[in-house]
Amino acid sequence: MERTITVELGPRSYDVRVAPGLLHAVGQVAAQLDAGAAVVISDSNVAPLYGKGVLDCLAEAGISATLIDFPAGEANKNLSTCGRLFDALFAITPAIDRDCLIVALGGGVTGDLAGLVAAAALRGLRWIQCPTSLLADVDASVGGKTGVDHPAGKNLIGAFHQPSSVLIDPDALKTLGPGEFRDGLSECVKHAIIRDAAKLEFLEDNAAEILSHDGEVMTELIAWNVQIKAGVVSADEKEAGERAHLNFGHTIAHAIEAQVGFGRISHGQAVALGMVAACHMAVLRGFIEQDSAQRVEDLLRQFDLPVSWDGLNADGIWDIMQHDKKARGGEVHMVLPVVIGQVAIFDDVTQEVTSDAVEYLGRS
Repeated sequence: MERTITVELGPRSYDVRVAPGLLHAVGQVAAQLDAGAAVVISDSNVAPLYGKGVLDCLAEAGISATLIDFPAGEANKNLSTCGRLFDALFAITPAIDRDCLIVALGGGVTGDLAGLVAAAALRGLRWIQCPTSLLADVDASVGGKTGVDHPAGKNLIGAFHQPSSVLIDPDALKTLGPGEFRDGLSECVKHAIIRDAAKLEFLEDNAAEILSHDGEVMTELIAWNVQIKAGVVSADEKEAGERAHLNFGHTIAHAIEAQVGFGRISHGQAVALGMVAACHMAVLRGFIEQDSAQRVEDLLRQFDLPVSWDGLNADGIWDIMQHDKKARGGEVHMVLPVVIGQVAIFDDVTQEVTSDAVEYLGRS
């Protein structure tokens, strides 16, 4: 049964559809958008799996389509790769125009890159998201964040550019590696902590079914996460307030990724560590009990996500956090839980407390 969630943004509202087999609906959606042509952007892992099927689907709808791929991996989410995508895009014959539709086929890296290309090419092209990873399903595919990494930090170059449609096909998760699947689960845990304590219990009670890709459970899980993300984005599109709650665990996570090295630690692993650190900081400040923080750690362990990491440098993490794109006036803004299911933003985070949390992550 298909589930549809609308991201309410006035004239830029769009639907997120969730159902098995939705990759076969790409052509229909492109035709409904009156696309003159389509360019499918995918990575070297996903393109061989689903690229031809999507091209055939677009062709059946009477839409001329071209596939452009790039080397897979977070390490390739940079301006150099973006430049090569622009080169390939503008080499297409006949030349693309503003009726061209960009199709992002892949995980979060693909969505970020393809979305940035769509935002900048010809000063803005329409695009649709076809996520193929759980992380992209429940997080990156909703909200219009696009961007690339820079040596100074993650996602420092980008734009808000909302898609015209999002098609989530849970069947695509069947070809996902176990590590990538677990990365997406870190975002599911995040959404429960920031918005819905009951869903934390759902994750605990259904961990085995989730890890075995039970179809009914996965459909409920994805739709619930999309509903949370869509509600937050609809209320606060550009992180003026409420949407910043989605950054729970991410401020330290982005610093960990930059220090360890993009591609050497996955985003989901870093977010898991960031959540452990943020919960530890919340315990230190008396917001939550240690039992609540331990509950989060136990669930992350069930999903085989890390709760500790050797070799982190606390001073280095703090320095990177100063350059986070969400920092204001030299102050680090952190999202911390006040109870499970509710968070708040704090601008009085000190280096001492942050260092304590980073050192906690380094425990054996």
